[in-house]
Amino acid sequence: MKTASFQKAQLLLLTLILVVVTATTARAAQSTNAPGDAQLAAYFKAETARIADRCLASVKTLDDWQRRRADYRARLFEMLSLAPLPVRGDLRAAVTGRAEHESCVVENVHFQSLPGLYVTANLYLPKNVTGPAPTVLYLTGHGAVISNGVSYGNKVTYQHHGAWFARHGYVCLIVDSLQLGEILGLHHGTYREGLWWWNSRGYTPAGVEAWNCIRALDYLETRPEVDKTRFGATGRSGGGAYSWWIAALDDRIKAAAPVAGITDLQNHVVDGTVEGHCDCMFTVNTWRWDYPQVAALVAPRPLLIVNTDSDSIFPLDGVQRLHAKVRRLYELHGAADKLGLVIGPGPHKDTQDLQVPVLRWFNRHLRGDDPLIEAAAVKVFTPEQLKVFPELPKDALNTNIHETFVAAASAPTAPKTKEEWERQSRQWLSALSQKCFAGWPETPPSLAMESKFDTERDSMRFQAWDFTSQENVRLRLYAATGRGFKSPERIEFSILGPPGVDGSLAYEEWLSTAAAGFPDELGQELAATPMRVNGAGFDAIRRRLQSEPVALAWLAPRGVGVDAWNANPRKQVQVRRRFMLLGQTLDGMRVWDIRRGVQALRALPRFKASKLSLAGAGDFACDALYASLHESGIDELNLWALPESHRTGPDYLNVLRVLDVPQAVAMAAERSTVRLRGARSEGWAYPRQTVAALGWPAERLSVETDSALQSK
Repeated sequence: MKTASFQKAQLLLLTLILVVVTATTARAAQSTNAPGDAQLAAYFKAETARIADRCLASVKTLDDWQRRRADYRARLFEMLSLAPLPVRGDLRAAVTGRAEHESCVVENVHFQSLPGLYVTANLYLPKNVTGPAPTVLYLTGHGAVISNGVSYGNKVTYQHHGAWFARHGYVCLIVDSLQLGEILGLHHGTYREGLWWWNSRGYTPAGVEAWNCIRALDYLETRPEVDKTRFGATGRSGGGAYSWWIAALDDRIKAAAPVAGITDLQNHVVDGTVEGHCDCMFTVNTWRWDYPQVAALVAPRPLLIVNTDSDSIFPLDGVQRLHAKVRRLYELHGAADKLGLVIGPGPHKDTQDLQVPVLRWFNRHLRGDDPLIEAAAVKVFTPEQLKVFPELPKDALNTNIHETFVAAASAPTAPKTKEEWERQSRQWLSALSQKCFAGWPETPPSLAMESKFDTERDSMRFQAWDFTSQENVRLRLYAATGRGFKSPERIEFSILGPPGVDGSLAYEEWLSTAAAGFPDELGQELAATPMRVNGAGFDAIRRRLQSEPVALAWLAPRGVGVDAWNANPRKQVQVRRRFMLLGQTLDGMRVWDIRRGVQALRALPRFKASKLSLAGAGDFACDALYASLHESGIDELNLWALPESHRTGPDYLNVLRVLDVPQAVAMAAERSTVRLRGARSEGWAYPRQTVAALGWPAERLSVETDSALQSK
């Protein structure tokens, strides 16, 4: 349990962040002040279009949809961190207070959706309710209510909706979200906190919100005032998104009216609205969906899509595209009259123009009537009247639920037999392909190699080629040879990273060295990254090439090198989040780039027969490691400061639900000699035990620790 001062400080910080997030729009998304920005924008546009074009395209008939619907829903559960589904245990529900107004009654309620995961809520009841009434689950957006360092929950911001529904004959449960509830949780893992391991774990806070909604319906079913055959769901902004999750996942919702809570990938990725959203708005997009596929799962139940015409974070054009695709599904069901679209004037704001159509929608589809709406939705209770906990429970897990909500794969023991190992490694490789790297191109394009220069100087031959890694990703491959430029016995292929990796494998360090001998050939690179040249380093390379039958090759994967993107740290974060929305990660696609670099080298006739050694440092060492699992012909891996876990290393979607880095090292050691250099610890027991248990040559795996790294 965090201290009160910590809670207060975090509340103030979260409030500030929400102001910044709300103000961030697509205007900031298309900065082009770096060489690679235009190529990156083209890449995102093409990848987004590919997913959008595929969305629901295979559904031609109602039979098509009905055959696929159960599978689609199962996939949505998976992408919301809910596969397997948590155990529905005792809710341990309690009512801690009650307040009355002339128009309604409110009860302060909490329950536990999981042991220690508290949901705080306000239950609004009509005055003198006499029997089971239609019931609305209202999901809240990000609306902090803080007084004297105490959070009253964002349910207080949205209280007028609960009171309004109760005044019109509905039971309404308003549920706090994980973030900015009475007990603070976290929605900004990738947005602000650098918790990229959320991707690796397959975790999204949207999953917690969806689970809390499911359990909220479970709670409502225990209340005698509730007609459990007439549930509706609505909410705005973040609550609009949660309305989509629960309506798509749970058929107990008989009518839904999400407000300003969804748009399409074109808005998020191409237009940049992702920059205005925290992580609770997004699934772990393993199956590479666009958002109409989520919305379609509500069909044919009544669905009202509500938005404004000037919403900067849910732009109207994306909402209309989504509506058009979903409308086709409703037409297949013969239920076009069950789908509505309301567009109100104004920005991202809660207004009567949006409120009244929602109430009318529920009147029609939950009560079968449509009376005139005369009363406005107004707030009638003080924050103090709506607070659930006088003191926060000491066993609450809300603040750090991201640590435990999705379980990582269990650490395996070393295999006892060859058959056991073969079975396990096949399972891992299959899962990596399906769950972690599904964003790789299904059909690799031609390499389309183009020579950029070919120069002989100082008994060296220095060459460069551009090649296609995938559509809209052109990379540059460099190679240097000596000894009369014949086919070398060995190629040492280094993956170049940004500053901060091992010096010899940093792009800037390499460029300063190579440019000492070939400044004219590297003029484009030097123009993008001005620096002083390293003559001593170049001389060392030249001497080596003159004395050994070796070729040296270098590749800077996407985002590094001549086509680097905007270096602003905040921009880099949002670039990574765009990859995430496309069912990829930046490092996962760099693994693909390395594979393609190996293929490009092998496409050069004089390198076809050479033994290949692949090297990388830090996260790029991990990318090289995984490339070796999917690309044949890599004889040796030299991995510097390889992260011991994806918890601290590069993120690939869902990888920690499959395996961790030590298991990948063991698989690599079956096919290549693996040298772990500058290791931070002796944390490589699993691959060592596997090598020994299966009788592989001991030299297949060597671990060279570095005392300097050990001390860090």
